[in-house]
Amino acid sequence: MSAGRDVGVTAVDTSTTGEQAREVPVIDLSAAPGAASELRASPLLVYAWQLAELLLVSNRLQVSSRLRVAVLRRFGAKIGTGVVFRPRTRVKSPWNLEIGDRCWIGDGVWFHNRDRITVGHDAVISQEAYLTTGAHAFRSDMGLITKPIVIEDGAWITSRCVVLGGSHVGRSALVSPLTVVRGDVPANTIISSPAPVVVGERFPSGEVT
Repeated sequence: MSAGRDVGVTAVDTSTTGEQAREVPVIDLSAAPGAASELRASPLLVYAWQLAELLLVSNRLQVSSRLRVAVLRRFGAKIGTGVVFRPRTRVKSPWNLEIGDRCWIGDGVWFHNRDRITVGHDAVISQEAYLTTGAHAFRSDMGLITKPIVIEDGAWITSRCVVLGGSHVGRSALVSPLTVVRGDVPANTIISSPAPVVVGERFPSGEVT
């Protein structure tokens, strides 16, 4: 075993025996609600975008940032001047994306934006960062929940970070590689994630029947 830093999940005593574990609820996914109607686009628009994204945006052989930006704008994205979009970028819903002037979007960034993602000017989102506005009601019916993401001017989301819905990254803040962002990041700060730990129970013990 490596003598390096332990990044495994830290166990805590949840006092759940094997017998109790079999009584933990399981949600029937066939009944899970989907996206709210105001978040949906027409099937024709979605299909057209998926085809355009495949050929002209996420395609690593398409090297023109200018063409990539033009296609995103054509499908409703609001993108400022001087923005650089590197290859392999993915955008779930360009009509829910707004990016200010002179931003850099790195290779393989994924905007999974069922809700709005707003990026201020002169911000950087580095390679393979993942920004997702969606989650699920994991203690009830697994219905889709969406919350917008705001990244203010001058912020830097470094490589392979995950930014969750409802997050607000302040002006000129820096998010270290591999960090998971939840909630507010104050302006002009540097943040990073600790090793993963068990933080609670999905279904609190008092609710297990």
